[in-house]
Amino acid sequence: MDGNGRWATARGLPRIKGHEAGVRAVRSVLDAALDEGVGHLSLFVFSTENWRRPEAEVVGLMQLAADSIRSVADYTDRGLRLRWCGAQEGLAPHVVEALGEAELRTRHGRSMTVVFCLNYGGRAEITKAAAALARATLAGQLEPDAVDEQVFARHLLLPDLPDVDMLVRTSGEQRISNFLLWQSAYAEFFFVETLWPDFTGDQLRLLIQAFSARKRRFGAVPEAP
Repeated sequence: MDGNGRWATARGLPRIKGHEAGVRAVRSVLDAALDEGVGHLSLFVFSTENWRRPEAEVVGLMQLAADSIRSVADYTDRGLRLRWCGAQEGLAPHVVEALGEAELRTRHGRSMTVVFCLNYGGRAEITKAAAALARATLAGQLEPDAVDEQVFARHLLLPDLPDVDMLVRTSGEQRISNFLLWQSAYAEFFFVETLWPDFTGDQLRLLIQAFSARKRRFGAVPEAP
């Protein structure tokens, strides 16, 4: 969800105002995703690299994250389930508390799972999985030759979630910035110019239509007509 800062700067506003506008955009996207029958929606809320930003901005982002978590939890009547993917280290206690409360409150949701990737980094996730496999091998619990993609994937942060089918990045940047690297191996990428605060549910619907028209072969030869 990129472009909040640029959105604010273009309007002569503090960057935090862009992040506030970005939070409001989330609800439009959630509504559209639910209407379209999307089963899983992952939101890159705060990366492990975002700690490099000015302290005041980070503090503001953490408060907005907590507010967003509580806002998403209000969708329990529509069957939404919220889950957290990321590291606890460094997060303020009130943010961790908000995440835990929201996960508990929405645990019975079955319509759509929303994953908050907060304090998340794809390389860090893969590194932790590799370390866990190494410890299991040293302890004699796992043979090295038994490690395949399925075994490795079981050591990811949320191993029960499906791989990414469709990855959208706003603001015109054409990179995925350490987001769900393992899970996005065969994702269809959509890079759009719209800054995140201006991104709407209607735009998501159009992207879903474009996604449905793409031919996904996963390395196989296309079938003959």
